[in-house]
Amino acid sequence: MEQALEQLQSWIDGSDNIVFFGGAGVSTESGIPDFRSVDGLYHQQFDYPPEVMLSHSFYQSHPEEFFDFYRKKLLVSGAQPNAAHKKLAELEAAGKLKAVITQNIDGLHQMAGSREVLELHGSTLRNFCEKCGRPYDTSEIAGSQGVPRCPCGGVIKPDVVLYEESLDSGVLYRAVDYIRKADVLIIGGTSLVVYPAAGLIDYYQGHKLVLINKSATGMDARADLVITGAIGQVLGQIAVR
Repeated sequence: MEQALEQLQSWIDGSDNIVFFGGAGVSTESGIPDFRSVDGLYHQQFDYPPEVMLSHSFYQSHPEEFFDFYRKKLLVSGAQPNAAHKKLAELEAAGKLKAVITQNIDGLHQMAGSREVLELHGSTLRNFCEKCGRPYDTSEIAGSQGVPRCPCGGVIKPDVVLYEESLDSGVLYRAVDYIRKADVLIIGGTSLVVYPAAGLIDYYQGHKLVLINKSATGMDARADLVITGAIGQVLGQIAVR
């Protein structure tokens, strides 16, 4: 581990074109559960599998069940940025990190101070009426019962990408552009199995691909540096200079 951290520190010290791509594992240290770990949503018992309950078709056919699940499992109150979020914000402020590309929907990167955050799957912090487009704060959904509705009668939908929905093409294009131009690409807290997001690794053209994860991924063999551990614990040891 020590030698790997030294290598990572060296690459970070020598670059001002770093891009970070992260998944649910980045936020687990902030108390937000992921999907695939032992304690994740996929291993909990529900009437339907989580991927079904978070699909567009389920949202349309079972809106009350969708919002009940959404409030209980995706709206986490009081979560705060951890060492990973904070270190990435420091690296950006120092002019070394160009962008954070995230699969998370919790807004913790922005809370930590990161400015260039590309949210591939949207955000729970943004909500809108599907009929008139009026924006709503998260509290409107968290404090509602049943299906939250706008005074116009429209459903207030979270601005998150559900299963069966397409990623925002503009966000995806910018993510590809950042990754293609990156000198150092750090990927952390993701199993790299959810596409199309996982396919972003294919656009990296450099030779400093870093994978930081608690467990092995199918992409480890492609990495130039693999560090096994919690992303916050690893990045927390990196100096910004």
